[in-house]
Amino acid sequence: MANTQPNKHESIELIKDLIGDIETAMLTTHAGERLVSRPMQTQDIEFDGDLWFLTEKDTEKYLEILANPEVNVAYVGKSYVSVSGTAQPIEDLEKKKKLWNKAYEKMLNTTYDDPNVILLKIDTHSAEYWETGNTTKAVKSFLKNIVGNESADNGSSDMNDTVDLDNPAR
Repeated sequence: MANTQPNKHESIELIKDLIGDIETAMLTTHAGERLVSRPMQTQDIEFDGDLWFLTEKDTEKYLEILANPEVNVAYVGKSYVSVSGTAQPIEDLEKKKKLWNKAYEKMLNTTYDDPNVILLKIDTHSAEYWETGNTTKAVKSFLKNIVGNESADNGSSDMNDTVDLDNPAR
């Protein structure tokens, strides 16, 4: 039986295409017994399987990540993408300088070399996506549902899939 799952490189390229133009993501962390989401500016950096954000150490988000680094990052644009991964605070002055811009200076009221500013690296594990921006796929999926022709693909949809970003290459 042929394997139709994309390899790691194909999965990364797919997710890169889906989130490439989305400026703001929602980062979800564990806050004890509940989940908390907040908007984060996506870094203008080539997606290679890791996501990067800037934040401050004196925030609840930072403390929540130290207590439980498993996070979810959700993107909404022409498609919906939900990425699960492990967050890791990173101290890298040169990378902070590279990612810094005037918007951060105004938003955080500080500079990139402030020791309170920290990088968050999200080591991604998997991503689920709903490709709503593709009209052809949407019409095809809609028609399959109307005529009840879901058995041909075991109920899966060209519009929704989960890709493994951990698996090296299948």
